[in-house]
Amino acid sequence: MTKNYEVGDVVTGKVTGIQPYGAFVALDDETQGLVHISEITYGFVKEVSDFLSIGQEVEVKVLEVDDSAGKISLSIRALQEKPPLLRKEERPKKSLQARVNESDAEGFNSLKDKLSDWIKQSGQ
Repeated sequence: MTKNYEVGDVVTGKVTGIQPYGAFVALDDETQGLVHISEITYGFVKEVSDFLSIGQEVEVKVLEVDDSAGKISLSIRALQEKPPLLRKEERPKKSLQARVNESDAEGFNSLKDKLSDWIKQSGQ
């Protein structure tokens, strides 16, 4: 590595290779790092090539530097604004009994109570 990269650095690099697990990004003439598929963007990424292409310039954040192995972990996602969580409508939480009462107007009647109604409904 000609330049000393530190965790947290934000640099511009060029995509030099795309693999199923991520993209290699050249940070300078002698240094390249890997943007793992999970660090490309928020959400699910099936194909790296749907988001990046060889020769594309990208801004990346240095996540980890392993000098002994000569590896640098990079992230594009870390520089993006986190999307808001998609939530169902905010509703007050109801107790289990309240939800049962809503969905079963008769509630929990015993079989003995229902038996006479069933006999009447059967026409006997």
